[in-house]
Amino acid sequence: MHNQEKSLIKKAVNNNREAQQQLFEQHSPKMLGVCRQYVKDLHHAEDLMLQGFLKVFTNLHRFKHEGSFEGWIRRIMVNTCISYLRKKNRIDLSDEDYVFNDAATESLENTSVEDIQKLIDQLPEGYKMVFNLFAIEGFKHSEIAVQLGISVSTSKSQLFKARKLLQQNYIKMNKVINEDK
Repeated sequence: MHNQEKSLIKKAVNNNREAQQQLFEQHSPKMLGVCRQYVKDLHHAEDLMLQGFLKVFTNLHRFKHEGSFEGWIRRIMVNTCISYLRKKNRIDLSDEDYVFNDAATESLENTSVEDIQKLIDQLPEGYKMVFNLFAIEGFKHSEIAVQLGISVSTSKSQLFKARKLLQQNYIKMNKVINEDK
């Protein structure tokens, strides 16, 4: 599999359209999911994914086969989404306080992926960005700080507040579900 992907990458670097199409088809479903984590609207997420793949194929000659190819593409998608949100001035990284509820959360075992994504989508953009970069992408706070042009303490604060708000909204969602039963 690795040699086959390496061969496809080599062909794609030489502008082989079939190889580029195969790489796109292999990786686009996951990369749409990555873009969707950052952008609520599916159509915008699709546009960002396509922009990201344009960057992938334009810069494919720079891929050094160090680490996974999927990880390299994923990083391009994340950066494309961050750039989009910055240009649209949709990232608010203020330290605005929210009222949090310390009630214990219920188990996530019976919660669907769609419901979890809806909860993440409800987060303010700054919280959502830091949460995704930390919890989903695995960035460290120092990396998030550099990526977003904020301090490490702001990154930590945003993550803390995102988690608390997710917890609060999860409790509210479960109350509504339980009331409907």
